[in-house]
Amino acid sequence: MKEKFICDCDVVHQEIVNQVGILDDSLTFDIADFFKIFGDSTRVKILWALEKHEMCVCDLAYLLQMTKSAISHQLRILRDHKLVKVRKDGKFVYYQLDDFHVKDILDKSIEHLEEGR
Repeated sequence: MKEKFICDCDVVHQEIVNQVGILDDSLTFDIADFFKIFGDSTRVKILWALEKHEMCVCDLAYLLQMTKSAISHQLRILRDHKLVKVRKDGKFVYYQLDDFHVKDILDKSIEHLEEGR
């Protein structure tokens, strides 16, 4: 039989509750919205590829076996959320991770998930 964890009280450790507090609602909504971006496997694949090297839409489309239009759509979402940025070189447009934080989030996610495998 599974053990049930039930707390039948209001506050036991008021000093801890006061110390911890709670995040601002607007920040918690922003965090939740941010992590929704990682809820799409195509976007995760794009981020993983761009972690290895900057790439253009054509290369990403070939790598992921998708249309350029589909890749462009996902890149637009990633740009809007400041996860990737653009570098133009003549007529070429290259995408790369916006900063090291994106790499850290992706790396930590992979590390966490591979921990139990």
